[in-house]
Amino acid sequence: LKNLKEYLKQRSKEDLINEISGLFTKFEYVKDYYQTKLVQDDSLVLQKYKDVIENEFFPRRGFGKARLSVARKAISDYQKMSSSREGIADIMIFFAEMGVKFTNAYGDINAPFYNSMVSMYERALKFIAKYKLHKIFETRCKKIVDDTHGIGWGFHDGLDDLYCEYFETGVP
Repeated sequence: LKNLKEYLKQRSKEDLINEISGLFTKFEYVKDYYQTKLVQDDSLVLQKYKDVIENEFFPRRGFGKARLSVARKAISDYQKMSSSREGIADIMIFFAEMGVKFTNAYGDINAPFYNSMVSMYERALKFIAKYKLHKIFETRCKKIVDDTHGIGWGFHDGLDDLYCEYFETGVP
């Protein structure tokens, strides 16, 4: 970092503008980062990362691979570049929605899959509580629970307990 700062200090304003512009055109991640900074609404960037998640579960062609690491990385990448609290909550909830939809489409999965879904759902609920976003996401959070009725491995029960904790009995 020290070497980078020294390098940047030695550059003119025009050199820095050209360098950043070059990074913007060359690297998609840099483009996404600046897109969130340049416009008030980063919904296009959010949608791009939601598309990565959806593609893991429901690609346009073939069957979803449901690689949770890929879907979680999309969330992490979006969080690194966006300061939109609603967008961050949205993408975490979307992950859980896709997992529930995948289960309902393809049948019983396994405990690690469900544990990952419950973990992300809990993470989303904590985030929602921290930033008081309940009104925005309550309907979607409830639908996730409702759509898991009858699914085993403690999946429905875990989601239901969390929903009740964060929405019905008050925020912990």
